[in-house]
Amino acid sequence: MLQRFFIFCSGADTAILNECSPGERTKYAGIGATVFFTAVMATIAAAYALYTVFDNYYSAIFFGIIWGLLIFNLDRFIVSTIKKRNSFFDELLQASPRIALAIIIAIVISKPLEMKIFEKEINQVLLTEKNEMTLANKDQLALQYTPSIKALETEIEGLKNEITTKEAEVNALYDTYISEAEGTAGTQKLGKGPVYKEKREKHDAALATLAELKKTNAEKIAAAETQMTTLAKEYKTKVADTQPIIDGFDGLMARVNALNKLPWLPSLFIFLLFLAIETSPILAKLLSPKSAYDLKLEEQESALKSWVTQQKAQRDVLVTTDRNINNRVYADIAEEQELYDYKRKKARELMQMQADAFYKKQKSVL
Repeated sequence: MLQRFFIFCSGADTAILNECSPGERTKYAGIGATVFFTAVMATIAAAYALYTVFDNYYSAIFFGIIWGLLIFNLDRFIVSTIKKRNSFFDELLQASPRIALAIIIAIVISKPLEMKIFEKEINQVLLTEKNEMTLANKDQLALQYTPSIKALETEIEGLKNEITTKEAEVNALYDTYISEAEGTAGTQKLGKGPVYKEKREKHDAALATLAELKKTNAEKIAAAETQMTTLAKEYKTKVADTQPIIDGFDGLMARVNALNKLPWLPSLFIFLLFLAIETSPILAKLLSPKSAYDLKLEEQESALKSWVTQQKAQRDVLVTTDRNINNRVYADIAEEQELYDYKRKKARELMQMQADAFYKKQKSVL
């Protein structure tokens, strides 16, 4: 039962193979088993690859089975269409497109399995890339807000410097009128005379202006700080909104790129393993000598080809003979006077009818 199934997988003609030795059936059962298990590996690989895309078990399994059946059909077709010939070079030329297709299939199958085998290493690479992307994302978003925040900081610093300058001016006026009262500067007269009052009034006016300036600038500073706080919140919100995109950066293409950043030697050996599995049925048929199955198949095809050639030749002779007979028949009929008189009579009637129709048409026009 199992042997018959694997023989079916090999694409061999079971009617011919049943006439061969048990060793021949075992050979093709082995080829069919390779085809079958390659399809199984293809199903597993495709299911894992599609799971990284759809993130759904049912979809991944369904499409993985479809892909496995497709690979099974391709491999079975490749193996079954390779025929043994009298020249190894002709066989190799015949198999070269199939070998190229087998290499492509091996690449497609091996890549998803490599990603599963090196999953931990790939996750480490992706984690590093995500961290770098997070930092880069923060820097890029900061570029949108930094000019506005720096402008506000400059404005606040200017407002504070304005207050500081005004305070220094008021303190200087305070020292001036105090020195005038003490007689240590100005008129150098002790007491609160007219000059003292004048300087005191000037100081008081400047002090009132300072108080008003502090109030006005404090409001401006508070507004600027509020605006800075708003911008900082917007920046944090954008960082939080874009972070899930970075966290989800682990799709199929990202994993393939991460795999390519790992050392290439282990991946190469895995690919060579699947390449050997995929091409082994083809190489087995190329390297094995002509067996009883190949001879019987060649005999059957040769007999069919001879029969088709014979039938075509007979049809060609039949057509030629029939044409010659028809030519002779019509040549004999053409010489009969009775047929000539009948056709002459019908031609005359036809010409009369045409003349009558023309006359009626011309009459209707007039």
